[in-house]
Amino acid sequence: MTAAPLPPAPGTSDHMSLALADTVVTLGSGERVDELDSPEAATQWLIDQDLAPETTALLAYCQSRLAGLREDLRAVMHAQVAGEVPPREALENINSALVAAPSARMLHHTVDRGLHRVPIHPLTQLVEHAMAQIAEDAADLLTGPEAGRLALCGAAPCDRFYLRTHGRRQWCSTRCGDRVRAARSYARSKGGQHGRA
Repeated sequence: MTAAPLPPAPGTSDHMSLALADTVVTLGSGERVDELDSPEAATQWLIDQDLAPETTALLAYCQSRLAGLREDLRAVMHAQVAGEVPPREALENINSALVAAPSARMLHHTVDRGLHRVPIHPLTQLVEHAMAQIAEDAADLLTGPEAGRLALCGAAPCDRFYLRTHGRRQWCSTRCGDRVRAARSYARSKGGQHGRA
């Protein structure tokens, strides 16, 4: 039985790069959940992020490219949180995504929506366009005023990134925080029992 999905981590609704980085997570049970584990799942994620039209259907190649960008983002974000030098290859890959496609979304009109902007490109260019927007968001996040708020969940084995909303927050969700507090409480109660034996 698969665990209920975690609520979105703070910052993921404002930063698509953070949302992409968190599409893979290790749950408290040790189960690893990947929201991009198939072309269909990757397609739905892009649609949900308003990075692709409803009619999109990614191929495995495009899914793999999106998952690759995710790993590069995670590597750079991990280095940022740890105060380390980011891997050069990951930086180069993110920079390549930045310049691989024009960032302009075309002006389009439909009867039901009126004027709106959409990416109108062949499928591979659509993915490049989405990846360019994600990379742009990551560059803004990692170099902007919120960079110091980027954190990695302190409730192992959870490995989601989030933006701290206040200085003391250590977890990506109340669910992770509750799990850590319950484990500490259990450890204290077991320690007390051994002391009385």
